[in-house]
Amino acid sequence: MSKLLQINNLKTVFYTEEGQVPSVDNVSLDIKKGETVAIVGESGSGKSVTALSILGLVPSPGRVVTGEILYEGKDLLKMTDKEIKKIRGNEISMIFQEPLSALNPVLTVGKQIQESIELHQKKKGKRAKEKVIQLLNRVGIPRPEKVYYSYPHTLSGGMRQRVMIAMALSCRPKLIIADEPTTALDVTTQAQILNLMKSLSEEEGTTILIITHDLGVVAEMADRVVVMYAGQVVEQSTVYDLFEKPEHPYTKGLLDCTPKIHGESEELLAIEGTVPTIQNRPTGCKFHPRCKFTHEKCKEKDPELFTIKEKQKVRCYLHEKVIEERLK
Repeated sequence: MSKLLQINNLKTVFYTEEGQVPSVDNVSLDIKKGETVAIVGESGSGKSVTALSILGLVPSPGRVVTGEILYEGKDLLKMTDKEIKKIRGNEISMIFQEPLSALNPVLTVGKQIQESIELHQKKKGKRAKEKVIQLLNRVGIPRPEKVYYSYPHTLSGGMRQRVMIAMALSCRPKLIIADEPTTALDVTTQAQILNLMKSLSEEEGTTILIITHDLGVVAEMADRVVVMYAGQVVEQSTVYDLFEKPEHPYTKGLLDCTPKIHGESEELLAIEGTVPTIQNRPTGCKFHPRCKFTHEKCKEKDPELFTIKEKQKVRCYLHEKVIEERLK
């Protein structure tokens, strides 16, 4: 499969009174056509800012300062506002974390979806409205003709999320970025939303980049996983290898925090400490204050992202000797 999106050494900073502070720190990843890739990590890891950087939506005072974001070989960071607007919502769509905040409260949901269709597909009036109703029906919204005239606050959380998915699908995008698409939804609705996204991906061949902290979502949806911590990629892996043999202590910690439904009852583990703020990230390995394998080198120098096998990379000195032996 050819690469649809390739991010190289992306660095996004926020300007503060103390100077520039990096939110996304030299992140590199790629997504192949038709693939579903998950970015996972705790809140504050830089997942959402990475997604917003792709579409040029980083809020002020944030800014992408270095790197490349290649979409079908073209660098999105070098495009003009006019050029990026033709891609945003048309070829690349985003499902935001909180639909009630993302949707305009004074416009009906039908009108909001219709705006995108009229802008990118040049359909007007009755034809555009028919397209919207078809989309609402497709994402499993009952009585779509009535919902077309409804305002966001009158719908349930699950219904609003379906509206966001319908909006994302309105122009048949090649890539959908879904930022925590099941947050704050009940378990049954979460399952429905995930099944909907999976079926749409299979039917349309749509590429999906899903941002989440929920490893259950990762297991359900992803082909490959990118684990982020403190603005950096600390592990990349296939979803099978990640769950079968996690290589980074942080990844293992995330998996250990997941409740188990089989086997003997065990105490629920937790990773000690918290993700450092972007103003107070430690020197060396960003995870070393919370890691039980820390030694002096971890505190002094940031490890590189070691390739330990074909589809697995890890940023940890525990694997340095393995790489050195292989290169001899």
